[in-house]
Amino acid sequence: GGKPIDLRVATLPTVHGEKVVMRILDKNQALLSLQDQGFLPDTLERYERSFRKPYGTVLVTGPTGSGKSTTLYATLNVLNEVQRNIITIEDPVEYRLAGINQIQVNPKAGLTFASALRSILRADPDVLLVGEIRDRETAIIGIEAALTGHLVLTTLHTNDAASTPMRLLEMGVEPFLVTSALDVVLAQRLARRLCDRCKEPYQPSEEELLSARWAMETIDIGDWPTLHRAVGCSACGRTGYRGRFALHEVMPISEEIERLIIERRSVEDLAKVAQMEGMIPLRQDGLRKAAMGMTSIEEIFRVVT
Repeated sequence: GGKPIDLRVATLPTVHGEKVVMRILDKNQALLSLQDQGFLPDTLERYERSFRKPYGTVLVTGPTGSGKSTTLYATLNVLNEVQRNIITIEDPVEYRLAGINQIQVNPKAGLTFASALRSILRADPDVLLVGEIRDRETAIIGIEAALTGHLVLTTLHTNDAASTPMRLLEMGVEPFLVTSALDVVLAQRLARRLCDRCKEPYQPSEEELLSARWAMETIDIGDWPTLHRAVGCSACGRTGYRGRFALHEVMPISEEIERLIIERRSVEDLAKVAQMEGMIPLRQDGLRKAAMGMTSIEEIFRVVT
């Protein structure tokens, strides 16, 4: 199509030959809006309410390849205004954004996430993006930045929103620091989008809905939703899927959740309270999107256990 594409290539020698992993970086992805990534209105409102604050920490979590960087770039696009001084620390810089000061870490030269973060705090930033919290030192400096009037966006590798505060505690961050600085946790996964040209609607049986535990979900989609299945055509390479979107789980840090963190309560306790306060779990968000025809129910249970 004539558009420039960046590639991140990693190779690994195996007994059967060289294993190559290539990640395709389309610069247009950096221009995606949050709505383009699959946010439903109620989930987006909960997330946006937190990152619109002038200071605090917004933490996006999920496994490798779950779209965390794309979500943070889309968030920066919302915040990117002339009067805001935005600085990022990344490893590597995946997309170049106009109007934003981007720094690439270089550990060989002594430029780590932690050392870069210390330096840029002297540059009077309004918004900081730290590509990843990899150790206690980076976590502490990021939290201190949030406590001194900066908005900090960063990522962590955890399975869901409720396990994220516990992961910070395991890294050695004191509970009072976590509760003082953390405003919201956004967990996400990527799911394949059904091909609009060939997807096939069908009426699921009661047995299928029960096997999917649909009856246990509080989803306002009607008792007998029409679902869609993958078929395959020339437009989607016979896979039945074309493109991807994200499933989301947004957990604002309320006073009750702060109390549970201080008490070092279990992940299950945090998740239970968060859902009572309105958090829609990843699987439930996925089921809503399956009911909307965005993907198949099989795909949801492939990406969310």
